[in-house]
Amino acid sequence: MRILISGSTGLIGRAFQEALAADGHEVVPLVRRRPEESAGAFVVWDPSGGRLNEADLEGFDAVLHLAGENIAAGRWTAAQKERIRSSRVDSTRLLADRLSRLRQKPHSFLCASAVGFYGDRGDEILTEVSPGGTGFLAEVCRAWESAAQPALEAGIRVVHLRFGAVLSLRGGMLAKVLPLFRWGLGGRLGSGRQWLSWISLDDLTAAVRHLLADSSLSGPFNITAPSPVTNAEWTVTLSRVLRRPALFHQPAWLLRLALGEMADGLLLTSTRAVPYRLQDSGFSFRDGILEPALRRMLG
Repeated sequence: MRILISGSTGLIGRAFQEALAADGHEVVPLVRRRPEESAGAFVVWDPSGGRLNEADLEGFDAVLHLAGENIAAGRWTAAQKERIRSSRVDSTRLLADRLSRLRQKPHSFLCASAVGFYGDRGDEILTEVSPGGTGFLAEVCRAWESAAQPALEAGIRVVHLRFGAVLSLRGGMLAKVLPLFRWGLGGRLGSGRQWLSWISLDDLTAAVRHLLADSSLSGPFNITAPSPVTNAEWTVTLSRVLRRPALFHQPAWLLRLALGEMADGLLLTSTRAVPYRLQDSGFSFRDGILEPALRRMLG
């Protein structure tokens, strides 16, 4: 297949380029700026300015849209929240609109989303049929998924990839906290009772390749491991794998003081999402349980 991919320089995008190329697909990055040196094809767009040439989109079999502002890049000021929202919603709307107008439309549009769609839900087990929650990230995810509607109405298969926290040594959550835990400075956050929906980068890429290959699958999919853990379980497990203490508990009030709204939106929120539709479609996980997954990744 010939596949267009946005967000190709991020953690997930880089992994997908490697995996899809290894599968024999032609992968073309959708980029904001023309690369200084490029050995292959690329398409340039300006999502903030609403500029994307329709002719450049002709001839693709599928589009994988992963672009978006890093939600953990800084405090959630009004300006940063708008950047987070517009980088997802506006870019998706632009891409879906242009795809819907093509003479030769791609058969599939796989668009990133997040389990943040469900909001802070305590111990509730969340599947793809669970309603959306409240809060900033839940509102962004709802608008993000709705922005793909023009592609759906044009007859393109649309898949919403509700990603959990991605575990990899190459970046993301694990790479950020690993030095602290190795120095013995790790610890639970807040009460530690909040649920974390996680997935290894290897399983994430395999899951999306599975969804890309099966044209009968559409709609939302939780891209998470089948065994979410509480923050306390995460802390104990990582410290046990590293054989280091994890005694530095960070109370909720301190996190809120340091990070503001982002503390509640990212670190203290509880989302217990499970991949019901993914497993029902026949997908098998390599890293279904946290401790073996961490031991494999950490050698």
